[in-house]
Amino acid sequence: MFLKKTAIALAAILATAGTARAETVPVLVPITGFLSLEGTAQRNGAVMAIDTLGDAAGLSTEVTDTGTSPEGAVTALRRALAGEPSAAIASMLGTQMLAMIPIADRAGVPLLTVSGTAKITELGSENVFRFFPGDSVVKVAQARYAVEELGAKRPALLYQTTAYGQSGAAHLKRILADLGAPLVFEEGIDISVKDMLPVLTRMQADEPDMLLLHLHSGSTALVIRQARDSGNTIPVVAGSAMHQPTTAALLEPAQLKGVCAESASSPISETAGPVADFTAAYRKRFGSEPDAFALAQYDGAAMLVAARSSGATNAAEVRDWLASNSFDGLAMTYKSDGKGNMAHDAVVVCYDGESRVPSIARRYGNVDGVN
Repeated sequence: MFLKKTAIALAAILATAGTARAETVPVLVPITGFLSLEGTAQRNGAVMAIDTLGDAAGLSTEVTDTGTSPEGAVTALRRALAGEPSAAIASMLGTQMLAMIPIADRAGVPLLTVSGTAKITELGSENVFRFFPGDSVVKVAQARYAVEELGAKRPALLYQTTAYGQSGAAHLKRILADLGAPLVFEEGIDISVKDMLPVLTRMQADEPDMLLLHLHSGSTALVIRQARDSGNTIPVVAGSAMHQPTTAALLEPAQLKGVCAESASSPISETAGPVADFTAAYRKRFGSEPDAFALAQYDGAAMLVAARSSGATNAAEVRDWLASNSFDGLAMTYKSDGKGNMAHDAVVVCYDGESRVPSIARRYGNVDGVN
């Protein structure tokens, strides 16, 4: 029902704005490689929004797998630009986004993404629109929950050595120090590492009382599984990869006891209302559970449809509309902070050890004071 109502509303806008030209929106995301779980969710959210809402604005999608190399993303974007799109759904992988931004800037085409890497909105580009809260938002929620709600005084941090991991680690280190709970241990983990026991052993020597994770999905599951299987019951507050149903599916419910995670949202945790309706529609279409990346990219693509339906017909007009308007999405209200950071809310979810479905433990609204 929520999809139908949104489509009707957008159609009404379009009727007053004139007929938009037909356009294929490029969806350039990693659906193979180490980020396949997250990238598939991003793709599904974008495709679902445009397929459901985009007819009124003359929009359809074409998906290209960028893999996980910067070169793959750049090649995909250059090919897509030949079609002169008014916008593109762009990879959530930070290293790919950093490579794509100069290409988009030269073409003047806005990129809509759910990448969490802080740097992508710190380069002065007018063409980046991030619909997932950046590290300056979700890392505040993660650190505050660990310290203020769980009482962490001696936290440890394991982070990925990717651009995403280093970005989050820098924010967490600073925020925890400001909260009076500086890290007693920190170490970066390469995405290829499968044996986490050596780093867990080194960490335990410093006697932390809390483990914070800022890792991609596979590494997150490996750390938690190997910690629990070795008898380590340290409380964990993880990054957004942990909230994903696909990540939780890699673990037994008992291994999730004492695990929490930051996220923009948790669709499967909502039992009523528009987000619950979205979850039901997503399950029916894709046969899987949606996560915050899917919902955020759905909202981002829906805002693109709104821009087109309001009369923005080319890349410059779409960019200006996205930069100057707010949009009430399903997860939150989106509004640019002047740099393209559109999302400003976060949640922390926690698992009870009985189920793979977390509950929302705390909501953090308007963390950076934009809305």
